[in-house]
Amino acid sequence: MMKKICHLTSVHPAFDIRIFYKECKTLLQAGYEVVLIAPHEREEEVEGVRIQAFPKARNRFERMTQILWQIYKTAIKENADLYHFHDVELIPVGILLKLHNKKVIYDVHEDYSQALLSREWIFPWLRPQVTRMVKVAEWAGTKLFDGIVTATPQIANLFPPSKTITIQNFPIIDEFAEDTARPYQERLQVLIYLGAISVLRGVKEMVAAMSYLPKTSEAKLWLAGKFSPAELETEIGKQPGWDRVNFLGWQSHEEVLSVIGKARLGLLLLHPIPNHITSRPNKLFEYMAGGIPVIASNFPLWREIIEGAGCGVLVDPFDIKRVAESIKWLLEAPEEAEKMGKRGQEVAFEHYNWDIEGQKLLQFYDSILRFEK
Repeated sequence: MMKKICHLTSVHPAFDIRIFYKECKTLLQAGYEVVLIAPHEREEEVEGVRIQAFPKARNRFERMTQILWQIYKTAIKENADLYHFHDVELIPVGILLKLHNKKVIYDVHEDYSQALLSREWIFPWLRPQVTRMVKVAEWAGTKLFDGIVTATPQIANLFPPSKTITIQNFPIIDEFAEDTARPYQERLQVLIYLGAISVLRGVKEMVAAMSYLPKTSEAKLWLAGKFSPAELETEIGKQPGWDRVNFLGWQSHEEVLSVIGKARLGLLLLHPIPNHITSRPNKLFEYMAGGIPVIASNFPLWREIIEGAGCGVLVDPFDIKRVAESIKWLLEAPEEAEKMGKRGQEVAFEHYNWDIEGQKLLQFYDSILRFEK
């Protein structure tokens, strides 16, 4: 009999790359029935995954109260064989599901004990208390949950090894082989940034660097994602360098692949807060898989990856002139930039790809469900 898996998220969109395109579709292809409970406009089945939708919360309080209760009630009705949730605020839902004798996996995308210390929406004086509450909730949950999936090895170190596995956010290589096939020399004079657009993710430095490029340069910066907070867009729009920016807004998974396939450079100028320093951002490996060189913050872990592959330039994210010089050099040396991009692509295709991670996920599910296929 086909086993039913139910993924739950209160924060991420229904078509989140890690949740929908990687984990849910991998499980579906392996023969599981897959249901995704997520914020979405309507209930529908997409590429074999059945989406149980609920409206996007108007604010965080509503999301952490009414929405959580709605998610729990929907999850119970599904009567799945295993529940896999993706947000720290869903720990109470996970615990309630365990009280119903359900198998539960907690997917930890971030080191929340570090991430919450820099969340702008939490009052600074309240952040340590919130962090302690999260640590207690995670500790209680790990005593009950059947498995912990973490996005990086560093996060895995925070949880019991006996029930924890690292499933990293590496790209689905088959997609890049087709969508980024455009020859490098035919690509536009464009550098890109993908994902959440915020001060801590370096948007001010990226835009400022554009103002330091020669007036004769045709270079444009494409920003693909959402501003956080939304009003930041107005502030950044007044900054020198904005006239060289094309804000694309949120892009679908297919559109992101198309954007990478048109670009010459990828930017990743995250600020050196603890949660960033130990991260392995999905966009880094997408840039590599797309065959474009990277200009990135000089964090030790990123240095190991980027210098190891020879696929980019590392900079102090606050040294705007140095960032601009790196952009100018790579745009004016397309042969060298293309070599960097190809080296990164080769390493990504061989080591940093979802095929490997997807198989690990399936083996982890087998170990928890304990059945023969």
